[in-house]
Amino acid sequence: MRLSKRARLISPSVTLEITAKAKKMKQEGINVIGFGAGEPDFDTPDYIKKIAKDAIDAGVTKYTPASGTPELKESICKKLKRDNNLAYSPKEIVVSCGAKHSLYNIFEVLCEQGDEVVLPIPYWVSYPEQIKLAGAKPVFIETSQDDGFKVTPMKLHRAISPKTKIFVLNSPSNPTGKMYSKKELAKLAEILVKENIYCISDEIYEKIIYDGQEHCSIASVSPEMKKMTILINGLSKAYSMTGWRIGYAAATENIISAVSNLQSHSTSNPTSFCQKASIAALNEEEGIKEILEQWVSEFKNRRNYIVEKLNAVEGISCLKPDGAFYVFPNVSTILEKKFKGKVIKKSVYLAQILLEKAKIAVVPGSAFGKEGYLRLSYATSMENIVEGIERLERFVKGIDMG
Repeated sequence: MRLSKRARLISPSVTLEITAKAKKMKQEGINVIGFGAGEPDFDTPDYIKKIAKDAIDAGVTKYTPASGTPELKESICKKLKRDNNLAYSPKEIVVSCGAKHSLYNIFEVLCEQGDEVVLPIPYWVSYPEQIKLAGAKPVFIETSQDDGFKVTPMKLHRAISPKTKIFVLNSPSNPTGKMYSKKELAKLAEILVKENIYCISDEIYEKIIYDGQEHCSIASVSPEMKKMTILINGLSKAYSMTGWRIGYAAATENIISAVSNLQSHSTSNPTSFCQKASIAALNEEEGIKEILEQWVSEFKNRRNYIVEKLNAVEGISCLKPDGAFYVFPNVSTILEKKFKGKVIKKSVYLAQILLEKAKIAVVPGSAFGKEGYLRLSYATSMENIVEGIERLERFVKGIDMG
């Protein structure tokens, strides 16, 4: 049977591929240290789990409205006002099965065949695939380590064409951890408003930021930009609820209505008792704010250690992330060198060798559109980070750097 053109367009997720292979090696008794997974290593707070359990016992196991319960939508609106100074009504909110699902739905309802979506490189692995599935064409903007992997107004302006429909923004970023300031966002917003281009703003890492910096949503820089923004967020990263699959989108009512209609014919509602528990998380009950502060403090310690150690390894340079829990080191000097007589040509090959020989799982930069880099997640214990970086250093010392 011949698969559809749409199905043939999809590339497999390299991050999930690496993670799966590392898990298989671990099951076989091999001591692999994983830097691949994009999820916090902390457990979901106990009180959130208890609320879900109590909800199940109380019979909260049935269908809810396809776009989410009114109570959860109200909590999301309160959160957006409290944290982002953004006023939305429940009619402007849709709850989906994770932020990835929210993104997929938005591309589906906004994109037509032939539309262009401007996407900075490096990008999160699913963006280009979702864009192509919606019939649109990703138009890439190259960024570099020198400019902090951030899009400048000039680069954005040059990427825009009469076919441009959407600009995708991810701040803090996966994979770089870099974050845009309010001033930088305002300059990008001027162009987007003038050219009448939507912005999908993926803010899933907004609560994991460091050094006293403040997250800013591009939707908050002006009333005009708010109308053009589709804000995406969820519970997975900040509250360590990856498996609960609760994400949401905030946008104008006509967009949200279209997403709700689409969702009603695909997944229907997100899990009922997960929605119940998410209300408590978003309302920041039971000391969740203090728990988040502890987690961010631990992530910061790990970030500082891993950045310092990576920059001390010959042939590697690494910027310090502003947020999220990833580093994106430049390993281009290592590529084209030899390891045991064999040339390391691409980052995907380097990642394979590191998994097989050094027993560390990393994700190649090519998965994010950026050759010559690796992504390492520090959402793992400090013990694993110390041992993993030591293994990486020993591996690099074995490379013929001449």
